[in-house]
Amino acid sequence: MSEGGLRERKKRRMYEAVSEVAIRLFLEKGFDAVSVAEVAAAAEISKPTLFRYFPAKEDLVLHRISDHEDEAARVVAEAAGPPVDALRRHFLDGLERCDPVTGLNDDPQVLAFHSLLYGTPSLVARAYTHQQRAEAALAEVLGGDLDARLAAGQIIAVQRILALENWRRIAAGERLEDVRGDAVAAAERAFGLLATGLPPMGESR
Repeated sequence: MSEGGLRERKKRRMYEAVSEVAIRLFLEKGFDAVSVAEVAAAAEISKPTLFRYFPAKEDLVLHRISDHEDEAARVVAEAAGPPVDALRRHFLDGLERCDPVTGLNDDPQVLAFHSLLYGTPSLVARAYTHQQRAEAALAEVLGGDLDARLAAGQIIAVQRILALENWRRIAAGERLEDVRGDAVAAAERAFGLLATGLPPMGESR
């Protein structure tokens, strides 16, 4: 492996290690009760070094889902046929796998993370930036014009709302298997509405 590749791997490991230390502390004590200095000390790095990796405290949490920012764009770019059909299949596959990003997951650690994320106002606000980047990446693949941006905004919103509903029900105590059928039906309905309501786009890539 090249020196540049080794540096990149080391950098990724640093991101992951510091983020996991921070999330553990936030889950134990609460997001607002833990300072950045405390995270840096627990991760055995300096505070300035931490800020070089994570410009905002909220980014320590959102790093865990950062690889999903361009997921919808990747799915569309790699698929043949209508983009909405590809995204529908991808979301349904995620439900089948109980992918945490779909909200259909009852692992205690996943539920705790989502409770931290959705239950902390500053994290919810910061997550909006994550959604904007996801929309921008998808819109670019769909053509980059106004229709593409409008479509991307609707698609990302549908995915977010479906996932939130699944998480909300499981967090409230419903059994995963009792939620699964409704989750699949809701996804089919939501993506069906998107397929009929959006103009054709992105199919001539």
